[in-house]
Amino acid sequence: MIGLISATSAGAAARDRLAAAWPDRTRVYEGPVGEAVRAAFAECEQLVCFLATGAVVRLLAPLLGDKTADPGVVCVDEGGRFAVSLVGGHGGGANALAGEVGGLLGAEPVVTTATDAVGLAALDTLGLPYEGAVAAVSRALLDGEPVALAAEVAWPLPPLQFSAEGAYTVRLTDRAVEPAEREVLLRPPSLVVGVGASRGAPAEEVLGLIGEALRDAGLAAGSVAELATVDAKAAEPGLVAAAGRLGVPLVTYSAEELAAVEVPNPSDAPLAAVGTPSVAEAAALAAGGELLVPKRKSERADGRPAMATCAVVRRPGRGRLAVVGLGPGARDLLTPRAAAELRRASVLVGLDQYVDQIRDLLRPGTRVLESGLGAEEERARTAVAEARRGHAVALIGSGDAGVYAMASPALAEASDDIDVVGVPGVTAALAAGAVLGAPLGHDHVSISLSDLHTPWEVIERRVRAAAEADLVVTFYNPRSRGRDWQLPKALGILAGHRDPATPVGVVRNASRPDESSRVTTLAGLDPATVDMMTVVTVGNTATRTVAGRMVTPRGYRWQESAR
Repeated sequence: MIGLISATSAGAAARDRLAAAWPDRTRVYEGPVGEAVRAAFAECEQLVCFLATGAVVRLLAPLLGDKTADPGVVCVDEGGRFAVSLVGGHGGGANALAGEVGGLLGAEPVVTTATDAVGLAALDTLGLPYEGAVAAVSRALLDGEPVALAAEVAWPLPPLQFSAEGAYTVRLTDRAVEPAEREVLLRPPSLVVGVGASRGAPAEEVLGLIGEALRDAGLAAGSVAELATVDAKAAEPGLVAAAGRLGVPLVTYSAEELAAVEVPNPSDAPLAAVGTPSVAEAAALAAGGELLVPKRKSERADGRPAMATCAVVRRPGRGRLAVVGLGPGARDLLTPRAAAELRRASVLVGLDQYVDQIRDLLRPGTRVLESGLGAEEERARTAVAEARRGHAVALIGSGDAGVYAMASPALAEASDDIDVVGVPGVTAALAAGAVLGAPLGHDHVSISLSDLHTPWEVIERRVRAAAEADLVVTFYNPRSRGRDWQLPKALGILAGHRDPATPVGVVRNASRPDESSRVTTLAGLDPATVDMMTVVTVGNTATRTVAGRMVTPRGYRWQESAR
């Protein structure tokens, strides 16, 4: 919950805008400001104070304890010009909150955290449990001192500038070791604990067994990613409670799935009880990996039979491939999710001209693999190969990466050994449609006129189908120096089903500084004025020109009533 505190009418107006925008995330604190701040600090995860930073500093000073537990605090000035991340930039999420508040109120986010100020991924924001000399190692990274990465477990990380050797170390490990003086330990979620339990097994017995198994094997509890068991035990209270207290999900598999997993220690007891000769070992191994702790049973002080079993597997680190749509070109049409994925990637793969558009958004240390036009399949293979090596990879394309772009060749290469994330983008058709008016108000289709990958016979069949179905058509790749006859041919097909006065929109470089557009007609369009940077949108029989803009009504009744 985010506590909102204000002292003046101007602050209250901005406060109420946040409260209205985030009704489920915020709580307004009324009354004297000091009491409101103290109450919100005790009850909320974050605070937004519409007060001077000096006043908030004085109010917070006696309340501050540990930066890992204190709420994140953002201050907004009376004029609503700045949203200042004051306390808990990383641990309390104030840096991210300042950005959200700024976006909603039109204020400029002010973040002074050293790593954020220079675009460096902070060690305490990687989403991994950590311990050790975070401040000292972060300072070394900021100062350009050599920091070595000791990766005992392969895991995708954001870009960090590591050296082969150094006086400081970041150790990626799931072993139960203590950090050295100039070392940070990062705990990857690499351990899966398979668990079996009799009905009514206490959570304390399950947790005690897991703790002993990890300690005996020299493994860190912070690297436990999930508990796994059979479907029949999905609601077993002791297992549910144990997963909750460990802060990990309880993942379940069917008895048939577990029975198919080869294990070293099968047993008749679980086979009779739930239909599989192994629960703990099979559930831990179901997703693949190395068995570190074979099945072991809990020991009860009262000498009664054990009620829980467990086994531990180290699963392999999975690379991550984000296929990112950059939008049509304008920076403000690049989505926040796309920008976040660009900052997260340690490897960026893309067409050179697209890389140039977003190079300034990359974190220091990002490895860039760029190539020219015509190398789409090579880029797809490269991105997948880098992800398979355990890296966090972003593969970029213009518009939406799934529309005539890199998603399809990349996903054709990718198998289930990597994680794949799709990040949508604003397409050229949508950007052009917004410039033209509302041409896509009813059913519509996009067709590429490039026959480099698709035979013209197939393209022509699709154009005829769109013409007969009375669909609004957006033509991508309409004309180049080597392909000058396809657009006239396609327009001729549409002309056989539509009036010569049918509106046609032509947009070149939609959303870019040299954008140009015009609305003409099916009979009036000169194909020679179109090139590869242009999108051509042909209306259907209901499309009209209203005040110079293309409008396709949502239904044909509108068309009839307008006559």
